[in-house]
Amino acid sequence: MVMPDQSEVMTTLHIEHAITDFTVWQAAFQSFAPAREQAGVRAYTVRQPVDDPHYVVIDLEFDAPSGADAFNNFLHTKVWSVPSSSPALIGAPTTRILATRATSE
Repeated sequence: MVMPDQSEVMTTLHIEHAITDFTVWQAAFQSFAPAREQAGVRAYTVRQPVDDPHYVVIDLEFDAPSGADAFNNFLHTKVWSVPSSSPALIGAPTTRILATRATSE
């Protein structure tokens, strides 16, 4: 286990939500690539439970909590609140802003 020093700590915007169709969801997700880049997303990971194709878990990596918080606000007010911007979304997403405390190599 590696303990990052404070200058190396990344912040993750962790998102979970139900979806109707992964292909439709993925197309909508990809359409927001410029917004993610502009917001300072350094990397992202999309996962699905192996037993539930109608659920996604997304981790967006930022340099600081302020960037994650601003993008979380953008998602809530400009994306998820507009059905045409989030066509495969079911219900309200769950989000958390996480700080990395340890990693493995």
